[in-house]
Amino acid sequence: MDLSQFDYELPEELIAQNPPPARDGARMLVLDRSAQTWQDRQFRDLPTFLNETDLLVFNNSRVFKSRLLGHRAGHTGRVEIFLVEPFGDGWRALVRPGRKLPPGTRVEFGEGFHATIEERLEYGERRVRLHAADQWQAIETHGHIPLPPYIHRTDTAADAERYQTVFARERGSVAAPTAGLHFTKEILGQIPAARTEVTLHVGLGTFQPLHSNTIEENQLHSERFEVPAESAQKLKAADRVIAIGTTAVRTIESFYKTGNTGQTNLFIYPGFQFQRVDAILTNFHLPRSSLLVLVSAFAGLDFTLAAYRHAVGQKYRFFSYGDCMLIL
Repeated sequence: MDLSQFDYELPEELIAQNPPPARDGARMLVLDRSAQTWQDRQFRDLPTFLNETDLLVFNNSRVFKSRLLGHRAGHTGRVEIFLVEPFGDGWRALVRPGRKLPPGTRVEFGEGFHATIEERLEYGERRVRLHAADQWQAIETHGHIPLPPYIHRTDTAADAERYQTVFARERGSVAAPTAGLHFTKEILGQIPAARTEVTLHVGLGTFQPLHSNTIEENQLHSERFEVPAESAQKLKAADRVIAIGTTAVRTIESFYKTGNTGQTNLFIYPGFQFQRVDAILTNFHLPRSSLLVLVSAFAGLDFTLAAYRHAVGQKYRFFSYGDCMLIL
């Protein structure tokens, strides 16, 4: 399949730049795969689509302040180190501007906190070592919330709360599992279905662009995931499994494919045989992205793109801080 098949026209003004005033205030496009129909609803209607025998699966990964802004030692120009994941005794990171940050460069972030660029890696990444008395405290003090590049503003104090799910616990993601951003404690209390949690730390495998125009030739970066024994038992017993977000989908299907937890680079595209996911709640995704490809594998490419065109026509809000769709 060609990547151009997973494209659609999106007016710039439909890309949400801020979260909705209320966390649970999003619209929700509900897709019925068997009937090939959809209906315009509100996220607050979600409990009415659920049953007591359903199982909702949430990704409990927590976003950390992975964007570090500083300057090269002896210079004043701003540079950025975007931490992706721990890597040996250092970090795998993206750096900007890359040509000015060769191995050996020291980058200053604040008193008592600096980084050393140690090695070039694949896809423009670097191995970086952080130097601080308390590394995580320094990251939280000096770092910034990693808002996606299509949000054209700097992060604010409000983003530290809104770009985080209410059930986030396990620190390690560099992007939010955005389908979970809509949930409030009140909505969770109204849901008749059972709930369980898994963990996938969102990294390059989730948000990096696909490098090949031929879908089947692409390979995603590995990401860390875990399915606790209790969650595995609930998955086995559930009547219908509803994954909250594409990261939950990949976690569940990776677990059923390999039978263990650890690292996954599972790339789901049309033709994939889903083993345990029966429904998905997800936000709208970028054209030509691995996430749109995953949704198309689940709902069907033509049906997915038709629903996206409807969402554009109805002026749904797109991407991380935007509206959502429930695929049944």
